[in-house]
Amino acid sequence: MAVFWSTRCEAQGVDYLRPSPRLWRARQAQLAAVAVPVVVVATGLGAVSSLQAALAALLLSLAAAAAAGVVLRRRVQSWGYAERDDDLLVARGVLVRRITVVPYGRMQFLDVTAGPVERLFGLATVQLHTAAAATDARIPGLAASEAARLRDRLAALGEARSAGL
Repeated sequence: MAVFWSTRCEAQGVDYLRPSPRLWRARQAQLAAVAVPVVVVATGLGAVSSLQAALAALLLSLAAAAAAGVVLRRRVQSWGYAERDDDLLVARGVLVRRITVVPYGRMQFLDVTAGPVERLFGLATVQLHTAAAATDARIPGLAASEAARLRDRLAALGEARSAGL
C-alpha cells in the first residue's frame, strides 16, 4: 500500500489523506510548460525595444511565474479527503476553505480520469457524481492504484447504502 500525506484537522477531529506528492511535480511541469515560452516571448518582445525593456520583461515574467508557483503549491497542499463511516469528506481551498460532504448513499457514479500529464506522473483524479448538480467532489493527484482502490471502495459503499432506497 502506498504512503499518503495525512493531516489532522483538530476542529473536526478528522484525519485527511492528501494527494500524492507527485501531484506537485506534475503541476510544476505544467507551470514550466506555460512559463518558459511566456518568459522567452516577453523577453524577446522587450529586446526589440531596448535592453532595459528586455530586462524588465524578463524580471516581470519571472516574478509572475514565481507567484504562480506559490499559488499552485498552496492549492496542491489544500486538497484532502477522509473516508468516514457514512460519508466522504473532500477538503480544498486556499483563500476560502471548502469541505464537501458526500453521503455514500447519494453517489450515483464515479469517474476515474487521467490526462496526459497525470498519466506521465502515474496519477489519476476521482470524480464523484450525485443527483445534486452543485456537488464538486473530485480528488486530484491520487496514485493510479489508490484511485482504483478508492473507486472500488466507494462504489461498494454506495451500493450498500443505497440498497434501502
